[in-house]
Amino acid sequence: MEMIAERGLEKLTMAALGREVGMSSGHLLYYFHSKDELLLQTLEWSEGRLGAERGRLLTRASATARERLDAYVDLYVPDAHRDPHWTLWLEVWNRSQNADDDARDRQAAIEGAWHRDLVALLAEGVSRGEFRAVDPDRFAARLRALLDGFSIHVAIGLRGTDRGQVLSHVREFLDESLGRSGLADA
Repeated sequence: MEMIAERGLEKLTMAALGREVGMSSGHLLYYFHSKDELLLQTLEWSEGRLGAERGRLLTRASATARERLDAYVDLYVPDAHRDPHWTLWLEVWNRSQNADDDARDRQAAIEGAWHRDLVALLAEGVSRGEFRAVDPDRFAARLRALLDGFSIHVAIGLRGTDRGQVLSHVREFLDESLGRSGLADA
């Protein structure tokens, strides 16, 4: 993951990766078959780790739905320019136009897990009266699009956009969109 983030997939050679991990490039190609498969499996590994962390954050019984939503957003948004996790996503999305059905299904499974968790959290917040009534699925789709757009700006290092600014924008959006009268200030 670090090598892909540092160099990008185009500049990464199987020989250099093999030297880094102590394997021959032939062994790497035997296991992964292509750089695209290596990339997708690396993303799946990274997402598995993030999924476990997301699960821990979202099941904290002592936290309100809004506190858990803020934790979800914190986990989603990249730490900084060239964030390794987000660099993987950018590489995968760049190759998605030519991906086969299996690769597309695997990408959709990863995206789907983030979406389902967010929908469940929003539905819980609405049912408990913490959030105003929204359609959780539609709101989740819109929020994730907002997060993706801002996150890409952070990951590519777009000047004038940093993690702190993004988190501030998103929290303001959530206050305005989900806040109930008097709850946004609580």
